[in-house]
Amino acid sequence: MSDRGTENTAQQEAKKMAGNGALSGAVIAVAGAGGPAGRAALRRLAEAGATVVGADNDPERLAEAVDAARYASGGAAVTGETVDLLDLDSTRDWALRTEKEFGRVDGLVHLVGGWRGSETFIKTSLDDWDFLELLLIRTVQHTSLAFFEPLQRSERGRYLLISAAGASKPTAGNASYAAAKAAAEAWTLALADAFRKAGGAEELTSAAAILVVKALVHDAMRADRPNAKFAGFTDVKDLAEAVVGVWDKSAAEVNGNRLWLTEKP
Repeated sequence: MSDRGTENTAQQEAKKMAGNGALSGAVIAVAGAGGPAGRAALRRLAEAGATVVGADNDPERLAEAVDAARYASGGAAVTGETVDLLDLDSTRDWALRTEKEFGRVDGLVHLVGGWRGSETFIKTSLDDWDFLELLLIRTVQHTSLAFFEPLQRSERGRYLLISAAGASKPTAGNASYAAAKAAAEAWTLALADAFRKAGGAEELTSAAAILVVKALVHDAMRADRPNAKFAGFTDVKDLAEAVVGVWDKSAAEVNGNRLWLTEKP
C-alpha cells in the first residue's frame, strides 16, 4: 500500500484533472465498463470530477469506451484495464493496483450484465442458468470480495449493483435471469451488513446499495427500433446520473437499500 502522506504521480495527476465536481478527488472503479451503461457511467462520473478506472474483458470495447469518456469530459482522468472478473485473483489484483496507484478507492459500480430467457417455464434451459450464474452472480461475488477492504477504508465508499425489477417478481420465461438477479441482490445486501458491522459504533461511511431498473435502453437500441416505446425502461444516461447521485446521500441512507428507478412490481 502506498504511503498516503506521499502522493505518487498518478495521484497528483488525478487530482489536477478532477477539478471541482461533486466527486472531485474520488476514485471510482466501474466493472463492465465497455457496454452502453458502462460508457455512460464512465462519462458521467468523470464529468462529476471522479478519477474513473474501468474494467472489461473486451480490450477493444473498453478502449473505445475510455476514449469516448475522456473526449466527452475534456480529458478527464479515465483509465481502463482488461480484467477477467470470473477470476477472483485477477479481480483482487485489479482492486489492489487501483488503490496502490491512486491511494484510495471510493466506489465500485457493478455493470456486468446479460440476459437469457425462454418462451415458457418448462422450456427453460439450465444451460442458461450456468451462463447467468457466472455472469450475474460470480462477478458480483468477486468484485465485492476484492473491493470490500478498500471501500471500507474510504470515507465515502460505495458498492453499487444494478439489478432488475424482475428479481422481485419473476415471470415464467425469465426464471434463470430473475433467480440470478435475486441471488446477486442477496449477496449485495450481505455486503451491506458487512459494512454496517465493520463500521461498529462509529458513523457509517461505506455502503452497498442496489439500483433497480425494469430494463435499460440506449441510443443504438432506439435507432434499431424507431417505433418501439421502451415503456418503463431507464436510459443509460439516467442510470449514470442516478449512480452519481448516490454519493450525494449519506452511507446510512443508502446502505442495504434498493433504490428504485422504475415502478415497484
